[in-house]
This record gives sequence, structure tokens and C-alpha cells, in this order.
Amino acid sequence: MLATLATTAVVTHAGPWAAGYGWVFFLIPLFWILVIGLIVFAVTRRRRAWAHGGPDGSYGPPWMRTGAASAESTLAERFAKGDIDETEYRARLEVLRANRPNA
Repeated sequence: MLATLATTAVVTHAGPWAAGYGWVFFLIPLFWILVIGLIVFAVTRRRRAWAHGGPDGSYGPPWMRTGAASAESTLAERFAKGDIDETEYRARLEVLRANRPNA
């Protein structure tokens, strides 16, 4: 009985290494590697999206995008689809560029 109590006291006070949970030690670095990897992935994906244009076709970070570039790209898409002819495209493009706000 004394040997059982001594063994129980040693196992409960020896910490997780004596109880067979040594593998948990490897989860901590794995967790941080995954967190850092996700942050790097999110940042590079965001930068790539900025470099290749957003969903509206404008370039740069969202706080530097202007509505004029979006309007011009929409006009160019309509011209490419054949919705408007060349004279109407050039006339509308001239109006867009004349009314562009000075940034």
C-alpha cells in the first residue's frame, strides 16, 4: 500500500512528462508555425490582389482606388462586348476624363 501511494504521488507530481503526455510538447511549435504561416499567406494573397487589380479592375490598395478608373474599365468592357460603338465610347471616355476629380 505504501508503494502504491508513493508511485501515485510521484506520477501526479512529476508533471505531464511522467504521465505520458510528452507528445503535447510538439503541438506548441506546430501551432505557432501554422499561425505564422496563415498570416504570411493572408498578407501575400492581399498584396497579390492589389498588384493584379481588384474586382473592379482598379489597381493599388483599396484606400487609393478611384471611381474613375472603375468607370473607365466598365466603359472599356462595354465597348469590348459590342454594346456601344467607337464614337460613343470615345465620347463617353472624354466626358469621364473631363469630369475626373483632382486627387
